[in-house]
Amino acid sequence: MNLSTNPFPDDADRSAIWTMLVPRDIAAYVAADWSMVENDFLEAEFFAINGNRQDNPDGWTISFPTLAHYRDEWLRQAREGQAMSYAEDVEAGIHRATSLTEIEITGDRAIAHKKFNGEIKLSDGGTDRLNWQTLYFLRKSEAQWKLTGFVGYLPYPMGASR
Repeated sequence: MNLSTNPFPDDADRSAIWTMLVPRDIAAYVAADWSMVENDFLEAEFFAINGNRQDNPDGWTISFPTLAHYRDEWLRQAREGQAMSYAEDVEAGIHRATSLTEIEITGDRAIAHKKFNGEIKLSDGGTDRLNWQTLYFLRKSEAQWKLTGFVGYLPYPMGASR
């Protein structure tokens, strides 16, 4: 089931990055299955910054000093999502809310700009609001793009801090 269209069909590098960060990441998250994405990281180089939904970098923290820290939080959030009662297909809803159209590549390094902006209907009539952005850092290693870190949980758009 193709839930969103790769905006880079004629660019092998950007297409590979998009495939990693959109359909594979979403499918793994919905299934709460880390094994689907664990090989997408360079573990020795990885660390990540939590923007804490603030546009001022003074409020950002190194919440994920290792891949293990990030994996544990990713799994916690994925399981929390599985416990919610949705009125629609959650995977389709996440795809609908996700945009990744900007990927800068210089040599063997890349930055991918992933944005979330949408809602998924809940069974109780409410909505699960997805509204943040993440800058992913990647390095091409042995002919494959791998994640080395990110600055995430940033307001989208910037300047929209709560």
